[in-house]
Amino acid sequence: MSRPVPFETTLEVRDACLCLHVQRAARALARRFDEALRPAGLTNGQFSLLMALNRPEPARMLPLCKLLGLDRTTLIAALKPLERDGLVASEGDPKDRRSRLLRLTEAGQARLAAALPIWRATHAVVEAGLGGVTAEALRAGLMALG
Repeated sequence: MSRPVPFETTLEVRDACLCLHVQRAARALARRFDEALRPAGLTNGQFSLLMALNRPEPARMLPLCKLLGLDRTTLIAALKPLERDGLVASEGDPKDRRSRLLRLTEAGQARLAAALPIWRATHAVVEAGLGGVTAEALRAGLMALG
């Protein structure tokens, strides 16, 4: 029979677990940016996806998945409302019939342009609230994890 884990261990994990703290911070940041971007008609995830598609050439799914840290199924689900709203267009890849190319539409570019000042202002407030940690150090640490 296994021994119960002592409550002190629960407190240790609560206070030390990087995964828990990163997840809590990610949820708090997501809520903050979702609220800020609501007047532009976007969530923070949609903003990131539109920004990832803001490029001179259409994007392929796999590199987009890697950039955003999403699996293909999640990316497809995230794209559906953006395509439905006319912000993103999907077309067949002439070099690979199994693949799709994704691009911003004019409406998507306009929505992204409207959201950008909101993102910048919110991001500046978030960076200013980091206390003694620089945004560069935080980004470097997070990038080292993933």
